[in-house]
Amino acid sequence: MKHIRDLPEIIPVFPLPGALLLPRARLPLHIFEPRYLQMLEDCMKTPHRLIGIIQTRDVPANQGTEPRLHSIGCAGRMTGFSETEDGRYMITLSGISRFRLRQEVEGFTPYRRAEVDWKGFERDQGEVEKDPGFERAAFMKLLKRFFETLELSTDWDGLRDADEELLINSLSMLCPFSPEDKQALLEAPTLITRRETMVTLIEFALHGGSGEETMQ
Repeated sequence: MKHIRDLPEIIPVFPLPGALLLPRARLPLHIFEPRYLQMLEDCMKTPHRLIGIIQTRDVPANQGTEPRLHSIGCAGRMTGFSETEDGRYMITLSGISRFRLRQEVEGFTPYRRAEVDWKGFERDQGEVEKDPGFERAAFMKLLKRFFETLELSTDWDGLRDADEELLINSLSMLCPFSPEDKQALLEAPTLITRRETMVTLIEFALHGGSGEETMQ
């Protein structure tokens, strides 16, 4: 495991609205755009093989410029990739640590790069987080109502057996929350806060945003 002092100050960043990567979680991606194919080729030549997943901000960009980025993203190490016959890549990023965007780096690459700060996210490279107050039965009941309302299917047996961090982080990444809601889940300082944020989002979705009923 690399520690914060070993992580690079400049990494390529992949702006993906609505996409979320969290520490110790895995994000599969299908890469086909030429500039990101170049990013992957360059990334594989580095010892760390890190790519920063970051969302764009819902604010107008200046004409002719790239969309603005949020201040916090999460870097993942490329741990799996395969190439299709037509030259595209299927890759897997394993979440290493969140980062704070300092500034974008001008250069000659077709993809975006940024100078980042890893301080404040030391927990991301530590042990798996626990959630002592997690009430799994009540949470699963609420989640089932949410999935039924949206007509979504899932592996319920797998969810019931997953530990708290894997369960909460996987659902944060997979559930159809808005980009801003996903950013809130990313920025949650602890697993407990992320679970509480998710419960609030689900309850608001189930009750039309009124928040009148809470999880029992």
